Amino acid sequence: MTTNPTFLTAPRAAALAIALGTLPLMAACGSSTPSSSPTTSTSVSTSESAAAPAPASSEPMASPSASEASPSSSAAAASQTFGSGCSAIPSTGKGSFDGMSTAAVATAASNNPQLSTLVTAVKKAGLVDTLNNTPDITVFAPNNDAFSALKKSTLTKVLADRSQLTKILTTHVVKGQISPDQLAGPHKTLSGSTITVTGSGENFTVNGNAKVVCGNITTANATVYIINRVLMPN
Repeated sequence: MTTNPTFLTAPRAAALAIALGTLPLMAACGSSTPSSSPTTSTSVSTSESAAAPAPASSEPMASPSASEASPSSSAAAASQTFGSGCSAIPSTGKGSFDGMSTAAVATAASNNPQLSTLVTAVKKAGLVDTLNNTPDITVFAPNNDAFSALKKSTLTKVLADRSQLTKILTTHVVKGQISPDQLAGPHKTLSGSTITVTGSGENFTVNGNAKVVCGNITTANATVYIINRVLMPN
């Protein structure tokens, strides 16, 4: 019996066509990718994190310290004084206007090089504590030139007589802190005697011959007027 080639190849051709037709569909299914991959999600998240603004600080801004904002008290202390002798006051340190303003009067005087002889006399009379602890007084303080104007024998005698020295020194002290506009006129001193100030503005004389060479110096408990003569009790 003779075999028909067409009859034998038709089924095979159909089967082959079916097999070949399914290959593109299978390939397409195998290469499909999910629409939302982990890599894409991570990239977006990182980008959003970098763009997010930093939280604002809740701490207040520091303000300037009081010392930075405040002007120098030394300039203020010096501005109220007057007299040609003020130029001899140290510009800094304990003997400056600023330094003396925070110390009691006898201590302030001990820091002033113009008043070294007066300080020696105050110590010999035992008046350091009295002057430092008496509130609201005015002191007419003789400078070194004032003591030098005395005869040497007179100065030696006075320094050796504590009672007389005390009376002379307390003649230079008045109760109350006297401002320049109240300076002219009579003033009773701690010794019981009276001194008289004449003049006005920045020119004052005490008892007719003692010139105020530097006035209106402030200490912790006193107002000081430096004079160029020693006042004697009347």
